[in-house]
Amino acid sequence: MRYLVILEKTETGYGAYVPDLPGCIAAAASEEEVRRLIREAVELHLEALRESGEPIPVPTTSSTLIEAGAA
Repeated sequence: MRYLVILEKTETGYGAYVPDLPGCIAAAASEEEVRRLIREAVELHLEALRESGEPIPVPTTSSTLIEAGAA
């Protein structure tokens, strides 16, 4: 399954979260590191769901980019 990950630049580094997996988040100083950490977080999150017998959420979130002219 492929889950949408939102990456955000913050004042101190980068944050990431997965809308379809509530509570699955990561933060790091660099974008490269936050990408690695969120991948690990997703894998651990899904593993915990499997072990507890809970259903694995089906990815439903999507994204798109739009261009907006400067005012």
